[in-house]
Amino acid sequence: MTGFLGAALSFPTVLFSFLLVVVVGYWLLVLTGVLDLGDDLDVDGGAGTFLAGLGLGGVPSAIIFSLLVAVAWFVSLAGTALLDGLGFGSGIRVLVSIGVLLAAAFCAWLVTRLVAIPLGRLFPAESDATRHAFVGRLCVVRTGTVTADFGQAEVTAPDGSSAVVQVRQPGEEKMTAGSSALIYDYDTEGEFFWVMPAGPAFDPLRHSAT
Repeated sequence: MTGFLGAALSFPTVLFSFLLVVVVGYWLLVLTGVLDLGDDLDVDGGAGTFLAGLGLGGVPSAIIFSLLVAVAWFVSLAGTALLDGLGFGSGIRVLVSIGVLLAAAFCAWLVTRLVAIPLGRLFPAESDATRHAFVGRLCVVRTGTVTADFGQAEVTAPDGSSAVVQVRQPGEEKMTAGSSALIYDYDTEGEFFWVMPAGPAFDPLRHSAT
């Protein structure tokens, strides 16, 4: 255990160890509903454009970044453990460690690129026309609340497929997870849908609460 911690906190692994903690913390907050994942699921945003230039496009940036960090951490940890066993002097150790850092970065890019190709099929790019098709449809709230700057809901498209989309409401109506809402507009600039509470006939949860 001591050897593992020593390798994880040695250069260059320590750089990726810190990032790995951030990644794990991020996904824990997403799973508990504290953070909103939606913006990071935008394949075509600014981050998506940058990743596409690296050959990592077509997959949400949060997933790509998590894969890069995880693979780089593993490779650098293995390299650091190998260096500890070789017993290099301090000068040579620094130079070889830099080489391990570069190798870890390259392996992370290569593995993530290979994984991104099949994953990209799960995240087809949506056009504004496709998104506007959701206007007028009912959705089910998937976050604990919906406010003017936070909220997600699941909506079913005309073809039967479902999608989790970003939703907002201008007022302060109570909308909790599981309640139904009506999508009445789409904000192209913010890339989210405006919603309002559905009537009791469409929202048994809200009706029973009253």
